[in-house]
Amino acid sequence: MTKPTKKIIAIGGGEIGRPGHATETTEIDKEIIRLTEKKNPKVLFLPTASGDSQLYCFTVFDHFGTRLGCECDYLLLSRRKYSQVELEDKILSSDIIYVGGGNTQKMLKTWKKTGLDKILKKAYEKGIVLSGLSAGAICWFAHGNSDSKKMINPEAPLIKISGLGYVKALFCPHYDHEEYRKPELKEMMKKTSGVAIAIDNCAAIEIIDDKYRIISSKSEANAYKVYWSKGKFYHETIPKRKEYSSIDNLIKR
Repeated sequence: MTKPTKKIIAIGGGEIGRPGHATETTEIDKEIIRLTEKKNPKVLFLPTASGDSQLYCFTVFDHFGTRLGCECDYLLLSRRKYSQVELEDKILSSDIIYVGGGNTQKMLKTWKKTGLDKILKKAYEKGIVLSGLSAGAICWFAHGNSDSKKMINPEAPLIKISGLGYVKALFCPHYDHEEYRKPELKEMMKKTSGVAIAIDNCAAIEIIDDKYRIISSKSEANAYKVYWSKGKFYHETIPKRKEYSSIDNLIKR
């Protein structure tokens, strides 16, 4: 029996049409849908990082449902308790898991407390498309460059947090959009072995099994490989190509 293909699309950031903002990530979101090989796939939205924002749910339903033709549902972990059977049914009957932005640290604690982290691993191994932006991108990686503390105290530094570990690298979102990201990531990587994948808003890394490519919904949006080696700092633009390349080559220094 052939193993299911593992699929992740991690987006650096961007708007999906909340009131007063343009829709920016549509081309990336169409690629998320394409990976399901279904015309009207089932999208399960996880708004945990935003405290299960009702407005965020409406926005995702309008974007993925009304505009892009998906069947949408959500999982509100802070508003109600689900049994493990209910959680598994919701997660494993979906074609796409889409995770929203917000407080990554709080989100991951909630997932572990409820056992959702273990169910998401099953979804990954089943071939369900795992996707999301900002917090919803960091979560799939070994580590993340997170502003979870800054949300409580604007003067707080960015912190390194542990994700679910499906990709053995550190993920940094909003690389072009928040001016503090570049200098603080540079310092963070001094104390971090391996590499960081830093992604601009409106760009994403698409990972299919052990292959990857960089995609974007704006031509100027890019991704970067960031790391230190032998006391020297490296900051390399990752080429955007149609074909896929080895993820192992990307995440080694």
